[in-house]
Amino acid sequence: MGYNQIMKRLVGALLILSVLSLDMAFAQEPLRGSVSETGSYQEDYNKLFTGRVETLERKDVINMTVSQVLDSTISMEGDEFFAEVTSDVYGDKGVIIPKGTKAHGRIELITANKRLGRMATLDLSFDYLITPDGREIPIEGKMTTKLNPVKETAKIVAQDVGYTVGGGAVGGLMAIQFLGIEAAIASHGYTVAGGAAIGGVIGLGASLIRKGGDVLIAPGDQIKVKINTSVDLPVYKEEALRKEEILYKGLTININNVKHEKDPFGEANTMTLSLLISNLSDKTLSGFDMILENDYGVKFSPSIFGDTKLMFRQVKPGDRLIANVSFTVDNLNRDFWLVFFDRKTGEPITKISVDNAYKKLSKRTKKRNERVRNSKARKNYKKEEDFIDIDL
Repeated sequence: MGYNQIMKRLVGALLILSVLSLDMAFAQEPLRGSVSETGSYQEDYNKLFTGRVETLERKDVINMTVSQVLDSTISMEGDEFFAEVTSDVYGDKGVIIPKGTKAHGRIELITANKRLGRMATLDLSFDYLITPDGREIPIEGKMTTKLNPVKETAKIVAQDVGYTVGGGAVGGLMAIQFLGIEAAIASHGYTVAGGAAIGGVIGLGASLIRKGGDVLIAPGDQIKVKINTSVDLPVYKEEALRKEEILYKGLTININNVKHEKDPFGEANTMTLSLLISNLSDKTLSGFDMILENDYGVKFSPSIFGDTKLMFRQVKPGDRLIANVSFTVDNLNRDFWLVFFDRKTGEPITKISVDNAYKKLSKRTKKRNERVRNSKARKNYKKEEDFIDIDL
């Protein structure tokens, strides 16, 4: 081997050793932006969480609403959808799943409506949650619109009895109409009884061939999802879940109560706020400068069906008043802000979170509001005790 070849191999070996040394040096140095160098992840974690951990227990129930319509006549098994948590989920130490958390779901089973008035059913499954801070939490959850078998039978029997009695009443009226009241009196009522018997048979036949209804779950309808796994979750700090607000110097607006109510037509779509307004600012407020805005940016003016006193009153500097104001909204489960605008510029001068105020309400008030919201959902899935468990 010549001298030149030996030198070339020696230089090549030195180059390889140099590259390996650089690789080892870079491997020991932390990556730019990593937790070990900046600690930004730990800072964000400390802002959001208390440092405590709670367990989301198996068989816990989470209130949700779907993001799109699920229809037993149109949807297909395997269809994916998203839902949203409509109320904070608490552990013993605080909130572990905040309102607004998204849930990924799938339609597991669709059963068509059947004879004898048996309803169609939807079985839904959920596999993970996406929290507002971007965390993905694997879960196993189930929800079914299927009634408890005993209650479903009782419901069908009650309806069929109604059909039968209704048919009997129609048959009795037909007997009187065609044979006359005199015939009924002369026969001591036998003609009416016979007509009622015939009508009863007709009614029973109608109940036997009648099909049950379809299932439609729409955005705004509240569903209850049962959890089938136990998951350890960090506890949120209360201040981390507070919604941002806009305040104006000298103007204090407190929301002392939030009621979910039905409008005069029986629709559960009305939110009534009890307000305490203290105006020590340089602005004059009016009900016409006030709206309710949801987290999608949709704006709602005060409802004419509620207390209209504040709508037609000016709140001048130095005024202090207590008043109620109602809004008809499209979905009671969304986040809302009460907004007052500057009459001259049209810019918001104050924006108060209804959700912040709602967290301070008593459990009794929250349960009442939940009953009102549930009344919008269809009867076949609005009550928790109507659900049957489906374990994975």
